[in-house]
Amino acid sequence: MHAAFRAAAAPHRLAPDCTTFYFLRHGQTARNASRIFQDADEPLDATGHAQAVAAAALLAETGIAGIVASDMRRTRETAAAVDGRCAVGVETLAGLRERHFGVLIGTSSVALDWNCAPDGGETLAQFVARTADGLGSALGRPAPVLVVAHGGTLHALAALLGLEPTVAWFANALPLRFDRRASGWTAVPLATAVEGLRHLS
Repeated sequence: MHAAFRAAAAPHRLAPDCTTFYFLRHGQTARNASRIFQDADEPLDATGHAQAVAAAALLAETGIAGIVASDMRRTRETAAAVDGRCAVGVETLAGLRERHFGVLIGTSSVALDWNCAPDGGETLAQFVARTADGLGSALGRPAPVLVVAHGGTLHALAALLGLEPTVAWFANALPLRFDRRASGWTAVPLATAVEGLRHLS
């Protein structure tokens, strides 16, 4: 799967000036849990709201300067929960939306093929190009910024930064911390980053 994203990301460049930023996939939705392609108005379910609140508690310790979120409902609701703790404001960007799967919306995503070209939707190349622009814009905000978006966005982000994501990164409402090192970008779950800092203190 990720090889397809690397190929789609190859023509694009993402070189943020910041040295640290955070990423948060939205909390769970009913269709997300059932592995169904979702539309833009799918809300968080009760579990998703609880996940967003838990993520907010972690992110409140980071000193984020702002939140930039996809304008889809599930990401707006997740970002609002974080802002309820951090009070830094939320900006929405359509460029951070999940890939539009066209006629596949409402059908099972269990056998998802990212290389598909669904009628009425985006190709993978189109999605990654749009996402690269959206991420470039979001990460140009005052640092450190929190990006609240989607699983597809995270796949594209990893490919654009030359990272190999693990399955664990894609858990709903798992905050990730990205850091630029001399050797390139790294990413770890925020809880891991916080625990590492505690051991150094």
